[in-house]
Amino acid sequence: MLGLALGGRDYARSSYQSQVGWVQDQPVPFSHKHHVGDEGIDCRYCHTSVEDSEHAGLPPTHTCMTCHSQLWTGAKVLEPVRQSLLTGRPIRWQRVAQLPDYVQFNHSIHVNRGVACIECHGRIDQMPLTWRARPFQMQFCLDCHRDPAPHLRPRQWVTRMAPPDWSEAQKRAYGERVMQAHRIDPKTLDNCEICHR
Repeated sequence: MLGLALGGRDYARSSYQSQVGWVQDQPVPFSHKHHVGDEGIDCRYCHTSVEDSEHAGLPPTHTCMTCHSQLWTGAKVLEPVRQSLLTGRPIRWQRVAQLPDYVQFNHSIHVNRGVACIECHGRIDQMPLTWRARPFQMQFCLDCHRDPAPHLRPRQWVTRMAPPDWSEAQKRAYGERVMQAHRIDPKTLDNCEICHR
């Protein structure tokens, strides 16, 4: 019985269950390392609704074609992008940061309070192909909700990939000021109805 319980616990924490580090097959092998890391494109250029919507959004084809109507115009790997533009059918990207249907997550409230993209998505600027950087399991969310201060940064730094060069004490002090200014109370952030509605 103990072996079964330990096996179940290990399975729940495994990368097989959490999909941490797994790359999703995509219709186009999009490189965040190239676009974000090398070219410096801000997250909000493609994920346009991340600041004012529940969903970050996936870029429409015309966003890709802003550059690719000029660059790499004949590249075979970009054929699905050109076909999408030609037919008007959107590219069917596979979500990497998928949450279960019973979980309510709002990007805008997190972004507008100073939760940086890297807190959940990791160093996306270093990913040649996109993988899940964090487990997106309830404990991951609860850890942050119960102690948000070290995970907050100035609003203008939210999409910066490199974390601020602050000591742990500076991170906590800044986060506590943000929490006070926005009346963020960790005692209420682990209420089930925050995420499960």
